Amino acid sequence: MPPLNIRKVHQLTGHNAAIYALVPGPQPGTFLSAAGDGWIVQWSLNDAREGEELLGHLLAKVDTQVFSLAYLSDTNTLVAGDMNGGVHWLNLNEDRPNRHVAHHRKGTYGLVIADDELISLGGDGVITRWDTLRQSSIESLQLSNQALRSALYRPAAAEWLIGSSDHHIYRLNAEDFTVKEKMTAAHQNSVFCLEEHPADNDKFFSGSRDALLKVWQIEHQGQPTSLVNEQPAHWFTINHLITSPDGKYLLTASRDKTIRIWDTANYKLLKTLDAPRDGGHVNSVNRLLWIPGTPYFVSASDDRSIIVWQVGT
Repeated sequence: MPPLNIRKVHQLTGHNAAIYALVPGPQPGTFLSAAGDGWIVQWSLNDAREGEELLGHLLAKVDTQVFSLAYLSDTNTLVAGDMNGGVHWLNLNEDRPNRHVAHHRKGTYGLVIADDELISLGGDGVITRWDTLRQSSIESLQLSNQALRSALYRPAAAEWLIGSSDHHIYRLNAEDFTVKEKMTAAHQNSVFCLEEHPADNDKFFSGSRDALLKVWQIEHQGQPTSLVNEQPAHWFTINHLITSPDGKYLLTASRDKTIRIWDTANYKLLKTLDAPRDGGHVNSVNRLLWIPGTPYFVSASDDRSIIVWQVGT
């Protein structure tokens, strides 16, 4: 594999608190961020010029910290999960009022779109399916007595993978939330992130507060999921995982202030991005997002900034 070149091209400021969520925006080359200041901001790379300040556009604001975010393109609606378990439906069209649902008993840590539905993950251990048109809950399952922290939808298998603070990973039937498998003690601490392997739909990655990066193989004929690879990937918590559009790279974000890039074929570390060498973040890196159709990915941090990185070989 040729040398991997990654360089910082922008550092975006404007949020007044740690940034916890990044999602693709309404137009190509745009993305949305949400933070502890309650702000939801839209950013565009389309007119960005290196060395010039890139300004964001405030789309919406809620009165408390936002931990999770989803954008529903069909209805031009933002859904924001807050630190108290609330689910905010923020309609960007003026023909419909905003709606706030006090749903989970603790924080709403995840919002994930799957087909025409949305699921939320609660600090109360509850997973909920939502009707996105009626903006109301359809069904809920008390999956754990601890927080649910991550979710991965596997459409080919019609199932969800759910990572929990109880250290387990759950496989759920997507139709009725029945538990197909409980991967007991999958990690030594909270399972913060899950990501599908780009080359094999039956493999997936998991990252945890225990700083371990694991690769799993989902077996068939009722056999339990098996561990393929395990390594200490960071000094502290792995907050997020994403893969590159070409499937060659896995990117990990950590509380140790670094981003690391791995080869998805052999799970070898290729590069570390940090503050001293690369101008990276000076606090925990919470979230990553590859901007569709571009050579750029962005990272969000406790340092209240977003960095735009350009990838080349």
